[in-house]
Amino acid sequence: MKIIEVDLGDRKYPIYIGNSILSDQKLFDEHITSSQVLIVTNENVAPLYLKLIEDSLSKINHDVLILPDGESTKSLDSLNQIITCLMEKKYSRTCILIALGGGVIGDLTGFAAACYQRGVKFIQIPTTLLAQVDSSVGGKTAVNHPLGKNMIGAFYQPCAVLADTNVLSTLPEREFSAGLAEVIKYGLIRDKPFYEWLEENIGLVIKRDNEALTYIIDRSCTNKAEVVAEDERESGVRATLNLGHTFGHAIETALSYKDWLHGEAVGCGMLMAADLSMRLGLLEQEQVDKIKEILVRAKLPTKIPKGIKLKQMLENMKVDKKSRDGVLYLILLNDIGEAVITSDYTEQALTETINHFLE
Repeated sequence: MKIIEVDLGDRKYPIYIGNSILSDQKLFDEHITSSQVLIVTNENVAPLYLKLIEDSLSKINHDVLILPDGESTKSLDSLNQIITCLMEKKYSRTCILIALGGGVIGDLTGFAAACYQRGVKFIQIPTTLLAQVDSSVGGKTAVNHPLGKNMIGAFYQPCAVLADTNVLSTLPEREFSAGLAEVIKYGLIRDKPFYEWLEENIGLVIKRDNEALTYIIDRSCTNKAEVVAEDERESGVRATLNLGHTFGHAIETALSYKDWLHGEAVGCGMLMAADLSMRLGLLEQEQVDKIKEILVRAKLPTKIPKGIKLKQMLENMKVDKKSRDGVLYLILLNDIGEAVITSDYTEQALTETINHFLE
């Protein structure tokens, strides 16, 4: 088992990475410090892993809330369900929430923990690759609004993250590919040697070789932990973790958070960011082609879905957390392994990029 520490002073916490670690009773004994525990999960994950977690909590009073699967669950209505459950069960501020699921469950449960009685502890148990390498780490919690993704939320850190590589064996291929978008992102924005390793070893990763999986989760979490320790509240370098997300969130909003997975939208968005970088003279066409190649090998989409229009994309991109005083800042690439936060692009270049990716 590997342990990575997210160094946030007195709020530091460990990320445990390993095979079958959810069967390790000691991990739960160490971090469950309350007699009131609520497990929040969804209808797809519950049949697979809920019993395993409940067995580890057999001596502790706990309740379970099972929500529907899908991005549409990441809403104020679902947040209200969690808060109502906690209040009906008379949970105190010493309670602990456990988020058992992917990014939706993690973000939603984390936000509920941040809100309930002004903050209670929570543990992340991510069951998708995307959640293990990205959303479970760093304390960004939120729900969606019909007009924009992740617009209602808080920075609130978990007390531990338990990333079990064994759970990835049951992950559908499409969900696995969606997670690879965030893995590739770390190589593109700050870790060129990792990106080059991925180019050579993406085949092993797709086959879910356990050693390769452990490596990419370790390397991704290490990258994110370093960035979060430097810039917890995204006032500077942490924004680079959003490479492709402004384009991707615009696609998701246009689709009403249906049809595409978050990682699929991010993957397409990263290629769009690379294309815009090329149009601005920051990247070579050959580099953009190589980025497209690895995304295709990872089985990620590289075109905006049919039916979405240029005007929709531009309007949705304006409702973005990286907008400052009406100016939209984008994460672009100076090089493979070097991201930049900039508003120094032209409307024409942005329009040309979007049009290039419209079906």
